[in-house]
Amino acid sequence: MTTSLSVAPLTISPDIARRYLLGRQGLWPGRRWAGKEGAAEAIRALEAVQVDPVTVVARSHDLVLWSRVEGYDPAHLDELLYRDRAFFDYGGHLDIYPIEELPYWRLHMRRRRAAARQATFAAEHGALLDEVRAAVRSRGPLGNRDLAGTARVRSYRGRKDTGLALYHLWLTGELMTHSRRGFERQYDLRERAVPPALDHEATEAAAERHFAAKALRQLGLGTLREWAGAFAYPLHRRVDRAEARARLDALVATGEAVEIRVEGQREPRYAPAADAPLFADLADGRTPHGWRPLGSTTRTEVNFLSPLDNLLERNRTRALFDFEYLWEVYKPAARRRWGYYTMPVLYGDRLVARVDPKLDRQAGTLRINALWLEDETTADDLAFAEALARGLSRFAHFHAARAVDLDALRPTGLRDHLQTALAV
Repeated sequence: MTTSLSVAPLTISPDIARRYLLGRQGLWPGRRWAGKEGAAEAIRALEAVQVDPVTVVARSHDLVLWSRVEGYDPAHLDELLYRDRAFFDYGGHLDIYPIEELPYWRLHMRRRRAAARQATFAAEHGALLDEVRAAVRSRGPLGNRDLAGTARVRSYRGRKDTGLALYHLWLTGELMTHSRRGFERQYDLRERAVPPALDHEATEAAAERHFAAKALRQLGLGTLREWAGAFAYPLHRRVDRAEARARLDALVATGEAVEIRVEGQREPRYAPAADAPLFADLADGRTPHGWRPLGSTTRTEVNFLSPLDNLLERNRTRALFDFEYLWEVYKPAARRRWGYYTMPVLYGDRLVARVDPKLDRQAGTLRINALWLEDETTADDLAFAEALARGLSRFAHFHAARAVDLDALRPTGLRDHLQTALAV
């Protein structure tokens, strides 16, 4: 018999909702993690960090960690992934996960193997897969460039049949990422790349329990629909509304989840019940224990968020921050509302602007192509201008930029203040 430990629904203000989401993700009231150990803490708090190769400035996954971790260096992530083996990258939606989750993800990998696309590939290319397996086994970690291929293919996953074979064996769990050469993945056999104690598959029931709780933590404040999507993806199966409703109700009934009502919004949201004390602290005007920043706060130094930052779930960002965000990097220029690589600007507990940066590596210059303020009067706020200058200085330092080009920034009064502040 299951004992009910359910927590009564909580009603919170939009301000508390924003601060909870930001704080849970390590963005508010400021950076509270530091160095390589801090990067590991940040990934675990976020539950996953998406990997993306675009380098308009730094890569997205490095920006996500930079925005949360004092003194972050991309070398920290490489060490955590490929030397310490504390994390692994995986999935069609490529993310970084804690290595201890691998047994649960093995269920996803097995289901990928049985799904139509991968099953068809295996049936049609059995000899090729055997050849690639043998090459990796005998030669050690290999990348796409290490295999000649026997046929050219047209796929965004590769240009050679051996490249598609490597990807198939990785996606279905036979290979793991061993390291990277530049940004190219080097593959090795799973059993050689992970600790032996983790080289097994969890039961379906254990995986479902794990991913149900993980989805709650990953979202922080998620609707029924958002939770269903976050739960279904790692299981690699459909979760309809009825199943999601039943599972979430069970989590509430057993005290693992709490229903949250945000004032002014009709649809309830859900959070881990263990976070109830955080809501109480925030309602009383206290900064929760463990959230105190190591240095500046977002009121004294703005933060720039990666276009793929974990905070930026489109509907939630619009509902709780009154901020619409679209990543337009793949849109034709004529269809963009803002810029090519637009990054939201966090000031205090609000998203107040969008900035479109570009790093000129040859010139050592960080160029700000444009700044769009949500409220134009923010340009006249001296405290904001000073916080923006500090944020730009840190951003430029992270990219080893020797100069910041603000010539295209408007309004001119704000630009002139920034140029003076950055010249000091």
